[in-house]
Formats: sequence, structure tokens, C-alpha cells
Amino acid sequence: MSFIVRSAGVVAIAGAALLGSAATAAAEPPNCTLADMSGVLSGVSAGMSAYLFTHPEVNAELSTMTDMSGEERSAYMQDYMSANPQVQAELQAIRQPMTDFRARCGMPPGGLGMDG
Repeated sequence: MSFIVRSAGVVAIAGAALLGSAATAAAEPPNCTLADMSGVLSGVSAGMSAYLFTHPEVNAELSTMTDMSGEERSAYMQDYMSANPQVQAELQAIRQPMTDFRARCGMPPGGLGMDG
């Protein structure tokens, strides 16, 4: 077999492999791996931490929820956010990357224990 024929065969096989893997990758949602989720969560956590440290009154208020049951905590948050729309908007903006991630990757809202 000549060098040209062998080279053409290698190129054809490599091309088929690349096209086959591209089709498989295209079928999966973009950036939905555990590593992607961890990166998004770290950014949201860092943003929330910075916000709470720079807004001590909000930090103190929300810290009172630690001893509440899940149902009590949910009702308390609804009441607090209704009474403080600016805080609600700021916290929603911080959590938005996780909300976007869940929507893009087909995860239910709040599926990781974080509302967003």
C-alpha cells in the first residue's frame, strides 16, 4: 500500500472520529458537568458571603433562621423578602447564575437545596 493511500485512510478515520465525537457532545447540554455546577455554586457562595458581610443587618436577620424548621424558614423568608424588596432583588441577582444553570441543564428549581 502506498504512503498516500495509507495517509488518506488515516485522515479519513481521524475525521470520522472527530465528527462522531462532535455529534455526541452536541447532544448533551452545554456546561452541565459536576465541575461546572461546582464552579457556579462557588461563585454564588462567594457572592452571598460578600453580600452578607457587607450588609450586617441582613446577615443578622437571616442568621435568626438557623433554629427554624424548613416550613418556618420558608414562611419567614417570604415575609422578610416581601418587606424588603431591595434585599430580595440583590439576593436574587447573586443567585441568578445558579438559576440559569439549573434551567440550562434541566434541573428543577431549588434542586440543590438553594433557592434561586
